[in-house]
Amino acid sequence: MGSLYSDTPTWLHRVPAGFKLLVLALLSICLFAVQQWPLLLAITLVCTLVYASLGAATRGAQNLVVGVLVASGLVAGFHVWMGQPILAAVTVTRLLSATLMGIALTLTTRYSDLLHIFEWLLSPLNQWGVRTDHLALQLALMLRFTEHFFVVWRRLDDAYRLRTGKTGGFRILAPLTIHMLLTTRRVADALTLRLRR
Repeated sequence: MGSLYSDTPTWLHRVPAGFKLLVLALLSICLFAVQQWPLLLAITLVCTLVYASLGAATRGAQNLVVGVLVASGLVAGFHVWMGQPILAAVTVTRLLSATLMGIALTLTTRYSDLLHIFEWLLSPLNQWGVRTDHLALQLALMLRFTEHFFVVWRRLDDAYRLRTGKTGGFRILAPLTIHMLLTTRRVADALTLRLRR
């Protein structure tokens, strides 16, 4: 499967995966605990600076960031049209902050490192007979398929733009769905063979 992970070394690559996940979790809690838009704007600026500091490593996620910016603009426009500019600022700053940090985590953290963290976090459940290795694998696969979805979307959109000069939009939805279903089937078959051993 395609991956957004970047081999271009950055300072964030050297930060342990567990610490990055902890910061992302605390940031998510903070974003929804804070209601004042000036404070949320300050958090968004910090997240933007952290993301920008990754430099060339962010090249593979440019289309994804553009999509997030477009979605943020649409959300903001809707709330402003409804006469709720404060809600627009709060919603957009939360969306941008969480997304930029999520992308930064994905760009600088290997899939195997995330899997090890999930297994460690779930390990206390072993004493109740829960197969934490399977549960951790399910969580990791969910994140991996989300990442793969955006990678395939970007590739199909780039291919369509090269052929027609226009963005793919909803036209690439059918081939994207077919590709994801085929990938899911291949991964499921491989896991079935592996787990039977």
